[in-house]
Amino acid sequence: MNNEPLKIKKRGEDGNRIITVRIKEETLAELDRIASETNYSRNELINLILAHGVKNIEIE
Repeated sequence: MNNEPLKIKKRGEDGNRIITVRIKEETLAELDRIASETNYSRNELINLILAHGVKNIEIE
């Protein structure tokens, strides 16, 4: 039997932050539809979309 200790990090120390946002019901429904079709979790999908958006936004 392996007697090495189980090492875990405290929450929030993985580079991610938990936040709360408001989102329209229609947008949430579309996200859930896309997540279902692509087998991504809602969280993964939102992070992909946000990462793409902040890298490709143009401010005039």
